[in-house]
Amino acid sequence: MAYSTAAAADRVQVPGWPDEKQPVPLLTVEGLQVAFEQYTGGLQKSKITAIQDMDLEVYPGEVLAVVGASGSGKSLLAHAILGILPPNAVTGGAICYAGQPLDARQQDRLRGREIALIPQSVNFLNPLLRVGEQLLPPGRTPVAEQRERAAAALREVLQRYQLPANIGRYYPFQLSGGLARRVLVGTAVLSEARLIVADEPTPGLHSSVVQETLRHLRQLADGGRAVLLITHDIEAALAVADRLAVFYAGTVLEIAPVDDFDGSGEALRHPYSKALWRALPQNDFAAPGEGGAALLPEEAAGCWLEKRCPISSPRCAAQKPVMRMLRGGKVRCHHAT
Repeated sequence: MAYSTAAAADRVQVPGWPDEKQPVPLLTVEGLQVAFEQYTGGLQKSKITAIQDMDLEVYPGEVLAVVGASGSGKSLLAHAILGILPPNAVTGGAICYAGQPLDARQQDRLRGREIALIPQSVNFLNPLLRVGEQLLPPGRTPVAEQRERAAAALREVLQRYQLPANIGRYYPFQLSGGLARRVLVGTAVLSEARLIVADEPTPGLHSSVVQETLRHLRQLADGGRAVLLITHDIEAALAVADRLAVFYAGTVLEIAPVDDFDGSGEALRHPYSKALWRALPQNDFAAPGEGGAALLPEEAAGCWLEKRCPISSPRCAAQKPVMRMLRGGKVRCHHAT
């Protein structure tokens, strides 16, 4: 993993790294909360919490995969980072990019330039613009020298991602799903973004196209960029990521190196991570155990999984666990060892 380094004051402590080589995250999310206001009748308002107390970091040179069930709100993390949440969203906590708070003004300035989104839907391509205008918007190449560099970069991207030389003349509706997906990856590459947020980038694609897209994300990270991959496909994530963040009930329960997802999951820290791993097809669809449903963030006085966890205790019902370092990873559990 090609982490960057900087001044000691800016470093975070990562187990196993000597002090003089401690890595510096490009993106830091601390205590993120996302809720939505809605009218329940008349002028009465209520809030529905979707994300609560989420923590993670993404480093240059790595792919961090956020894995979790479909529909669990993972895409909200991407939208919160990019600043594209709907108007009724209420957020809390902190998001920092390159050590600076990522407020609305910074999001507007960096979006599409230093922070690029590869969305889960090819419908994000503008149907009214030709592909060439979306791969290389004119506003990004104001002078001749820059235009020449941009044209050279475009040729390289077309060759690298096996895109037809004349694809710039096409409209999105004329592209196959695989070509459209490669165009979306190409826009991220040409943006020269340092942070790539890939939100479920492979839905509905043929397996060969899925592998191709994941390989491109790995290449971006190997080139020094930071990649945040949001997906429900844990097997795909394991094939390309350096670390996995296990997402459930609106928060991250564990962040672990991919090597910990092995055997019967004994190297994992959180009971839910172990259950998720054992439930995969190669692990015989092992049942996650008995218990009630997980609590929604606003319902839980303590741990979200207290009612269905095999090692829960009275402390779990009364007190929310905080994210802590443990055995080279991070975990949100009172009893993890």
